[in-house]
Amino acid sequence: MPELKSGSRLKSAVCEGEVMVVSAPPADVEITCGGTAMFASGGEGVAAEIDPEQAVGIAIGKRYITEDESLEVLCVKAGQGSLAVDGALLLQKDTKKLPKTD
Repeated sequence: MPELKSGSRLKSAVCEGEVMVVSAPPADVEITCGGTAMFASGGEGVAAEIDPEQAVGIAIGKRYITEDESLEVLCVKAGQGSLAVDGALLLQKDTKKLPKTD
């Protein structure tokens, strides 16, 4: 997989899921969805079956991060597969409360 850059879009090979990279680590990592490697949005991926162990799903508009927050992606199209990096599942990032404006 090519080096990830902010703004890159990736598609899932097992569902309709699509993500956009918000921030990426300097090292090469493999992002998977549903247990299968994701591919560049404009490229061709090999169709595969979703791994039932990784079928929690991703929600549009939600951000997903690694435990150390070195990688952050934004879901731009929902899907049935779970996101993982090098075998470790990504966590859904908590939303921040906005201050009240009275």
